[in-house]
Amino acid sequence: MKRNQGKEIAVIIGSASPELGKNICKHLDIKPTESEVITFSEGNTFVRILENVRGKDTYVIQGVHYPVDRNFMELLFWIDALKLASAAKVTAVIPFFSYAKGDKKDEPRVSIRARVCLDALEAAGADRVVTMDLHSPQIQGFFRKPVDHLFARSAINTYFSRLIKPDEWVVASADVGYGKNAFKFGQELGLPVVIGNKIRKDHSENAQIWNIVGDVAGKNVLIVDDIIFTGGSLIAMAQAAKNQGAKDIYAAVTHGVLTQSAQQKLSDSVIKEVIITDTVEYRFEPLSSKIKVVTVAPLFAEAISRIHNNESISALFPV
Repeated sequence: MKRNQGKEIAVIIGSASPELGKNICKHLDIKPTESEVITFSEGNTFVRILENVRGKDTYVIQGVHYPVDRNFMELLFWIDALKLASAAKVTAVIPFFSYAKGDKKDEPRVSIRARVCLDALEAAGADRVVTMDLHSPQIQGFFRKPVDHLFARSAINTYFSRLIKPDEWVVASADVGYGKNAFKFGQELGLPVVIGNKIRKDHSENAQIWNIVGDVAGKNVLIVDDIIFTGGSLIAMAQAAKNQGAKDIYAAVTHGVLTQSAQQKLSDSVIKEVIITDTVEYRFEPLSSKIKVVTVAPLFAEAISRIHNNESISALFPV
């Protein structure tokens, strides 16, 4: 890592992202700052920084996945501790931000959860947020400080580039909402894109695909999405593609939350292989052989290095 001569760097690894945090530090060629997290018997979380961070450019790597509320509170405590320790700048590195789904008041008497959380980050003292593949990118507008939004597309495309032949594959999105991102995958891989029409009637995460816009007959299909919870959308899209004559079906998802029973559903499905990244470390059950993990640690490390040295982040993602 190129060092900013005017300012030292310090990286805190939260309890939600230990392996990704270590890999990021390895790619940065730095040691993580010594710290500790203690959970008391009644569930109270206590954090402590064990090194001097006064005047340093500091980063907290902490995913907000299961247990979501506990991990988010820990992140706030780290930010507050760094501010009280006179860190020059505090950046919250949030590989997966679960509350990104709560971006709007789409029914009466509900909270806009993403806004509440980003207000809390700002109140705690965060100067910047770095995150990846937000479910609702517009929530960046809730935070009045800089937000660097990273994309796992390059890591996923690198994995699939060895398999893909342009005349034999298509990229697919299970719904119109992720269509723009699917087209970026297709553009970089040189593949056509098809879109599913998804119906979701409630908050149960059960989805139905009733039509696919585009031709999948005789093609291998790569379904892309940002998050997999129960696997319902991916499985529905895969089955719809199979019904329309698709050959082998793969799925690539940035955030592999994989709630209980999701892996069994995927194992029983027509999907041949599922690729996820290492943004989510908590596992409800061990990963099955059908699921492979690619790392995004080099991308986060490069982003941190560029922020530290006042270099462009957008240059990592050519239009």
